Amino acid sequence: MRQAYVVTYDICNPKRLRKVYKLMCGYGEHLQLSVFRCELTKRELVELRGELARIIHHGEDQVLFVDIGPVDGRAELSITALGLPYVAPARGAVVV
Repeated sequence: MRQAYVVTYDICNPKRLRKVYKLMCGYGEHLQLSVFRCELTKRELVELRGELARIIHHGEDQVLFVDIGPVDGRAELSITALGLPYVAPARGAVVV
């Protein structure tokens, strides 16, 4: 089962920031600056956390994971917006 997560980060070093951004683009939808919406299996979550752990400086940087629920459940309604509306990503085939 896939869970939806909001992943946000604060990275102090520009080089690490670029690496984290590039990694996150492979795991989810870029919403704003340092915020992504990711639909992950348990395995993908563990892989993502491991890859991020190797990039960030644990004494300076921070990555937050917010579990917003099952992809086919509450997660579709968990993100609301002021101003421009939030548009959920279209579901389709994932090519790896």
